[in-house]
Amino acid sequence: MHTLKKISVVGGGTAGFVSALILKTRFPHLDINIIRSKKIGIIGVGEGSTEHWNEFMQYIGVPFQTIIKECDATFKCGIMFKGWGDDYMHSIGPENDIKNGQYASVYGKLIGEQSPAKTINPSFSWNSRVYANRLDPASGSPWNQYHFNTSKLNDFLLKVSLNKGITMVDDEILDVVLSESGEIDYLVGELAQYPADFYIDSTGFSKVLISKLGAKWQSYGEYLKMKAAIVFPLGDTDEYNMWTLAQAMDYGWMFKIPVWGRSGNGYIFDSDYITPEQAKEEVEKLLGHEIQVAKTLKFDPGSLDRVWIKNCCAVGLSASFVEPLEATSIGTSIQQAFLLMHRLPNYDEATINKYNKDVNDILINIRDFVILHYITKKDNTQFWRDIQTMPVPESLTENLKKWRKNLPIADDFKGTTDYKLFSEAHHIHILAGLDLFDTELIRQEYNMMHPKIKEQAENFIRETRTFEKINPTVGHKQYIAHVRSTKY
Repeated sequence: MHTLKKISVVGGGTAGFVSALILKTRFPHLDINIIRSKKIGIIGVGEGSTEHWNEFMQYIGVPFQTIIKECDATFKCGIMFKGWGDDYMHSIGPENDIKNGQYASVYGKLIGEQSPAKTINPSFSWNSRVYANRLDPASGSPWNQYHFNTSKLNDFLLKVSLNKGITMVDDEILDVVLSESGEIDYLVGELAQYPADFYIDSTGFSKVLISKLGAKWQSYGEYLKMKAAIVFPLGDTDEYNMWTLAQAMDYGWMFKIPVWGRSGNGYIFDSDYITPEQAKEEVEKLLGHEIQVAKTLKFDPGSLDRVWIKNCCAVGLSASFVEPLEATSIGTSIQQAFLLMHRLPNYDEATINKYNKDVNDILINIRDFVILHYITKKDNTQFWRDIQTMPVPESLTENLKKWRKNLPIADDFKGTTDYKLFSEAHHIHILAGLDLFDTELIRQEYNMMHPKIKEQAENFIRETRTFEKINPTVGHKQYIAHVRSTKY
């Protein structure tokens, strides 16, 4: 049994702030500090979130308008995949709520009819439009996901943390001193020593705390080949896409994330095939102009064998990193922190073991979902031809056999934690976009339903399309400008 009075979070990136804010909101009586060194920068590769960000904001009491104004944020309805096959979007909408048991009947009809991937999503999503009635301040956020300026987000989370009574310490941790029982006794910084009852390691790839406790890195490199990136900014545009662009390239893929006044961009590639300089040349050839690379990164996709050891839990890049595809890093940090807040009171070794299993389930779910994106017929370079021969983990292989002829259902993910990032609807979008369904068998599955259930799905599709046609919309950038200029 452990008594908690003080928690130290080490690291001043998004993961550290998210962890501190969730724990302080849950345990307002606890003394929580964030130890960070201003000499150490933040990674800031991605500037996009999953839908879990909205839950985080609501939990800590931050309205969406504040994020828009203070973090140069825009809305994200999903991810647009270009060049992986036919263009398609991963965006979960209300069509997923029309179910026959666990069966998503609207998806069944659209996919069984071999409808273009575009028709699975509302057209205004593709056209970056927002319904005009959303200009009413009382209407709430039109989407649960966001793009934001990482630097401004960091400054904002710092301000929120201070307002909640979280203490900030500017120091660099030089050593981790363990007690006789193997727990962290205190941290040694350049300026002082820092004892606490519990520690969050959000020190990024350096893993300063958790590595001292014996955590080992498990590489996913056997299955995932992306291990390098160049990151670069681009200027403002007349309109902001309401989605993250994931553009397939010759040796990986490129993202574009629109925020107010500019976009964040990066080329994620396999450094076995090209150098950062060659990656830059390929981007410039595609864009038709020179770019200024702000950062070059190398990484080994994978996770720790144990993220919680003794009185320390790793959250963020210190615990896991796959690649920026699907913006999983921030979402994982949020889910880890929410799960941790439930497990911390009166924790023991059994609690730690259960937490580690649950987080491992979260990470395997992410790993397999990202692998799914690369099961594509694209073969214009040796890289993409080699990708087709990459091994696929058994956990995904068995599901792919099943999903060839049936839509994924919730039961396919039974036995994993509810804190996983990707469920059946997410997989349906990628499977449909990559043409991995046998559409004839999917149509047969749909047609086996009772006529009244089919009628419900068909009515939803018809009414949704009608609603889109008759309701006025405004451009995404116009909507963001309205939020930025309006007092709430």
